[in-house]
Amino acid sequence: MAKITEKLLLEKCTPKNTNLEQVKALNLSKLGLKSSDLPVPLLSRLHCLEQLDLSGNKLQEMPSGLFLPSLRSLDLTNNEMEDVTTLDTLTTLEDLRMEDNLYITVNDNYKLMILLPKLRFYNGKDISTTANHIRHVNSEDLRKRVLALWETSFSLPDHRTAEKLAIVERDFVNAVRHKVKYGPSSLTDYIKWRVGFNCLLHFSFPYKDNDLILSGYNWSHRKRSASAVECDVTLHPQKIARASVQAEDSPRRSIRLQSIPHKAERHISTMPRTHKAAQIPATPTRDQSKLLVIPRNALREKQHQSKEDILQPLHVLQCHSKQDSPDDFSTQLWACSFQPLQDYYGENKINGELIGIKMLIDDSTPQDFFSLAWSTVLMSRKGNVAMRPCSILAAGGKRGLVKLLHPRANMAYGEFRASRKALSILCFSPRQGNLLFTGSYDKKILMWDIGGVDSKYNFKVTQLLVLETTSTPLHFCLPPATPDTHLIAACEEGLHSYNIQHNKDPKKRSEEMEITFPVYEKDKDHDYHTIDGLGFVTNDVVASKSHMQGSIYLWSWNDTRAQLPNNKKKKKKKEVCAVILAELQWSSTDIAYLSLNTCPSKGYVVCGDERGRLWTYHVTDLLKANFRSGKAIPATEILAWPLPVRKGQSPVEGPAINSVAMDPELRYLVALSDKNMAVVWIRTESS
Repeated sequence: MAKITEKLLLEKCTPKNTNLEQVKALNLSKLGLKSSDLPVPLLSRLHCLEQLDLSGNKLQEMPSGLFLPSLRSLDLTNNEMEDVTTLDTLTTLEDLRMEDNLYITVNDNYKLMILLPKLRFYNGKDISTTANHIRHVNSEDLRKRVLALWETSFSLPDHRTAEKLAIVERDFVNAVRHKVKYGPSSLTDYIKWRVGFNCLLHFSFPYKDNDLILSGYNWSHRKRSASAVECDVTLHPQKIARASVQAEDSPRRSIRLQSIPHKAERHISTMPRTHKAAQIPATPTRDQSKLLVIPRNALREKQHQSKEDILQPLHVLQCHSKQDSPDDFSTQLWACSFQPLQDYYGENKINGELIGIKMLIDDSTPQDFFSLAWSTVLMSRKGNVAMRPCSILAAGGKRGLVKLLHPRANMAYGEFRASRKALSILCFSPRQGNLLFTGSYDKKILMWDIGGVDSKYNFKVTQLLVLETTSTPLHFCLPPATPDTHLIAACEEGLHSYNIQHNKDPKKRSEEMEITFPVYEKDKDHDYHTIDGLGFVTNDVVASKSHMQGSIYLWSWNDTRAQLPNNKKKKKKKEVCAVILAELQWSSTDIAYLSLNTCPSKGYVVCGDERGRLWTYHVTDLLKANFRSGKAIPATEILAWPLPVRKGQSPVEGPAINSVAMDPELRYLVALSDKNMAVVWIRTESS
């Protein structure tokens, strides 16, 4: 049943009326309304409506096509508004209130002054002077800059066809967005929107021969967020966040690894692979973020290809270049993660776009990031009531600080020091979003309660546990069935399990057990104790690997832990051999830190190698086959490096793949390389 009916509208109007066409004031506050609950045909009958109160609802945008010709006052306080451009039909508005909408930024405030030409009061303040300056002085200056760009760099084709005009229009709009600069960097989003998406709409002017480019062009399909077009990628209903790292200043320099020779056929430096520093440059331009194209004949090394679907390369992105140089192929990318699908209330996330850590942080002393993690915490509104879920991102790296970010509000709202040394890994509890684990180069694992945030982004952090290890932690896993009681840490010198029940003493704890592997005994000349890949495939099955091993182990967490002695009086170090279920063939490389990832919902394990290839394993199929056969199982499919090319140059050969990430439904896969390239793969149905 519809939430908004004619009967309800007549009940909520003041003064009381029996005719919708004569209603002048309407209060629809605190009804739990979403954008889809507003019936445009019914509301459009309110021809005389002057005041509308929609406060305290869950509106993310105004419905398309809503026209209220007499509306002068609108209250959208305490909603979830994201796209202010959907207010563009309410051109008669004079008074607008939008306080307590988490995702409204200063860029949105500027957009409103352009979209609503009669707006005089905003959030209770008279903005007439500012609005007039933006609408007239600011706009005229921008118009001149756009015109100057056209006159110096563009002209209409001699033989004009729709196709040729479309090409000129496209190139001109792109040039305007990237070359016309105005105002402070904090208004970059607004300026790009103003001169880019709407340059022909708002800056229509006669060119040298009194013609206009596509004067009847329909602009409705261009109303995307600026950040979506920034990278020319709108891939997935979840956001991807990624942290890049550069080559020079790394804390991850293992003395043991320096003695490991690289293979003769690898033409690479003798320097050991390290976690390299990630500086946060300015937001990339579209041209710099997608410099590479993928040949259609990208090779695939197939072992047992699924009949249902295949993964195909979609984009190659170069977004973290030093000094925004397209020639930077040395910056390494280390961390990548998809935003979780659901919040506390189980509601699906709305559509997002591909974003980078560097696009979120405005800091005079930029941090070098090695790891990031998503979570959902509660945000309180005014008076500490009406708690709502809020997706946040934590990022940490070289400076030992954890940055807390609210991506949808484009804000880094706080930070705290987790260590005096660099942070190597971050992980949130999937069950309690306020619990954060940090691993650092001082060989410690700390458990924090970061709490929630209030409407002014105040927060409080409390340290709960200190877990001691003998080497740097590289990866964390919380067993899906028991995320509140155990943590598994893959470290430079082994795999360790900890009891993390923070309501028990002591607050400083050593490992519960060390998990060992058969590969430790295979070759006395090499040390296989560095576990640089770890992930749960099911509630019980774990995938892990050591570099140089040439394979990936699948082992049982429950069966392994069942071997732990119950005699608590024993002071001897508890070593338990992993109960191996299967061994998966992988690359025989001596390069460390090529991290694997898993997609539990689809039963997939994916790991990149030193040649840019992605080794994929469909564990569900392996379980159906003889899982404990004792023979190394080949990859289900090996995705070859797609040999991207830049115009006029030779293809870029395969780099080492540092890490991979998959969304929960395996619709997209992202591989991060050590040559400043992030490859996005898409799953498509096979013919």
